[in-house]
Amino acid sequence: MQLHVSQLSAGYGARTILRGINFALQRGEVLVVSGPNGSGKSTLLRILAGLQAPSGGVVYYEAGDQRFDPRDARHLIGWVAPDLALYRELSGLENLRFFAQVRGLSISDAALNELLAQVGLGGRGDDRLAAYSSGMTQRLRYAFALLHRPPVLLLDEPTVTLDERGTAIVDQIIALQRRRGLTIIATNDPRELRYADLVLHLGRS
Repeated sequence: MQLHVSQLSAGYGARTILRGINFALQRGEVLVVSGPNGSGKSTLLRILAGLQAPSGGVVYYEAGDQRFDPRDARHLIGWVAPDLALYRELSGLENLRFFAQVRGLSISDAALNELLAQVGLGGRGDDRLAAYSSGMTQRLRYAFALLHRPPVLLLDEPTVTLDERGTAIVDQIIALQRRRGLTIIATNDPRELRYADLVLHLGRS
């Protein structure tokens, strides 16, 4: 699995957010995209996730002899972001069960409960999301992202709202992902630079 980005640009109306972005990422590597608010970090991740089209440039994933436009690679991608909406009226387990069905996955409740335990929500799967703290909700987002064992993991502000134990779980997830594929992290937290093999700084003239 590889990711190639060449001369990427993006904007909103007359305002250019990203210009001339170039990088390549290989399996096992972690790219950290840093920069202040408004520098285009989340925009870049949305483009890599196939949720937004770039204004220009070339972006593609490569797996073996196949190339995928991000819009055609969503089955390869796990996505974690603070604005990722989950269903508050459902339990944690019901949320995962629903999203597994949407993805066309056949996953037993036992396997889903194992995934909940992996993200530190063991024994809380039957609790409604409305009763979750912000940190627990963030952990459930990780469970959602990992449902299909994606070779590409995109993390927007990965440790936001997490305590020390939650951050340690993220450490473990990123270490596992190094054996599975690629990781791209968008952050303005300098402590998260420790994850990086490569760093892309945005918002610099």
